[in-house]
Amino acid sequence: MSYPRVDIHPHIVSPDTERYPMAPLGGKRSDWSKSAHSLTAEELIAAMDESGVAKAALVHSSTTYGFDNSLVADAVAQYPDRLTAVCSIDALAPDAVETLKSWLAKGCTGLRFFTTGSTMPGQAEWLNDPKTYPVWDYASQIRLPICIQATVGGLGMLRDMMDRFPDVPVLLDHMAKPDLSTGEPYPNAQVVLDLAARYPQLVIKYTPSALKVMNEGKASPATFLPKLVDAFGPERIAWGSNYPASPGTLGEIVERCEGALAFLSEADRAQIMGGTALRLYPVLK
Repeated sequence: MSYPRVDIHPHIVSPDTERYPMAPLGGKRSDWSKSAHSLTAEELIAAMDESGVAKAALVHSSTTYGFDNSLVADAVAQYPDRLTAVCSIDALAPDAVETLKSWLAKGCTGLRFFTTGSTMPGQAEWLNDPKTYPVWDYASQIRLPICIQATVGGLGMLRDMMDRFPDVPVLLDHMAKPDLSTGEPYPNAQVVLDLAARYPQLVIKYTPSALKVMNEGKASPATFLPKLVDAFGPERIAWGSNYPASPGTLGEIVERCEGALAFLSEADRAQIMGGTALRLYPVLK
């Protein structure tokens, strides 16, 4: 491996609940973030060193801390040469833009909207609410990447926002996890693949969660990944570990995700495993 790996989707959790109190969105803490599975910034850096990951864009854990991004901001301050952070805010709040600016001033260089997940399995309907427009407008002005965790059912709202704000770089978490279990020609994935031509600002996050749906039923990474790469190109796909929320050590996750890309050239693997992340988060260069 002759290229730098950059992880676009790890999480951290602190055992210090007095300094970093629990306040999970939806009122229920995610199972992975509990003490047996938590990961401090120091432990993440050690895992990165062990597995050959050069840098990372920390994704704030909304299912642990709600909208308090203090932990990831403090981690960036501690390891500014290795980390940046993706914060979460209440985009519906009247002071959302000012709140966002305050977290950007503390070292965050990305934003995430968590509209569904393990503790909130239903698809929230607020993603394209007009109250969120000021945040999208500000992100457009400064070219701030916005990560969207949504199901396939939420893609209509996402299309609306990308139509309105075409200059905002958008990252789709976990590929929206379409049902691929019927196998080729993957009809349920077409709604995701069709986004590629219409929305050049859209980047797909290639994570263990995305890889998992490629291994269900009649699906396989060997038959689906070429379709994804053909649609988006390596320059619009970015690897993220989802560590420690996904099973295995960081090294094992790297091996699984990178191994599934063996059909690509080294240059294309390098783009997915790090190059796209560096374009989106140039502070990591």
